[in-house]
Amino acid sequence: MLSGKEKRALRAQGNQLRTEIWVGKEGISEGTLKALENSFNTKELVKIKLQENCPLEKQEVADILCRKTRSELVQILGNTILLYRPLPEEQ
Repeated sequence: MLSGKEKRALRAQGNQLRTEIWVGKEGISEGTLKALENSFNTKELVKIKLQENCPLEKQEVADILCRKTRSELVQILGNTILLYRPLPEEQ
């Protein structure tokens, strides 16, 4: 779990990020999950944007993505979701 201080720092970093994942009328597809996993392989912080035609509520999308990718929700702001997952340890 992230502390409030850690979340504030991550939100500040998230302001500089470009949206990498878009969730549209198909909702959360296998392609969406695969793209998110690929992003988490190189970054700890990923910005996701919900399009207006997304059939799911933003909190529902955030919960599903967090559960499926083992990440933590940092922020939901408007139709933008910011997720965090630490990079895997180097072996």
